[in-house]
Amino acid sequence: MTAPHTGGCRCGAVRFEASAEPHHISYCHCGDCRRASGAPVSAFVGFMADQIALDGKALKTFENGPVTRSFCGICGSPIAYVDERLAGHIYFTLGSMDMPAYFKPTLHAHVREQLPFLHMPDDLPRHLRTSVPRPNGQRPDGTQS
Repeated sequence: MTAPHTGGCRCGAVRFEASAEPHHISYCHCGDCRRASGAPVSAFVGFMADQIALDGKALKTFENGPVTRSFCGICGSPIAYVDERLAGHIYFTLGSMDMPAYFKPTLHAHVREQLPFLHMPDDLPRHLRTSVPRPNGQRPDGTQS
């Protein structure tokens, strides 16, 4: 499968299309993603924001520090998040993609927050904190450069 990649919410009020391949596909075990999704682990597909066409007057947002999460204001489906420290990037929930099986995660992030009963026996790299370097010098392993 090649771009475009499409997705949206449960009710169809929010739709999006990516015109390029994703630059990032990962699991996230952080508590913020857990609360936002209602699931023990989340998965995200990252694109450059300028590669996205988004259609959805029902799209609502919630800001928590540098992260803004979007969701459908009608059916409540989580859609994506942006992080102000990662300008130009958008991360869609894997479950909002029309063909989620195409997007196989390549790593785990925030594993120090992983629930103790959740076992995911794969050989993917595991990052204690973030898997994406932030401009403030924080590396994926949580240390400073």
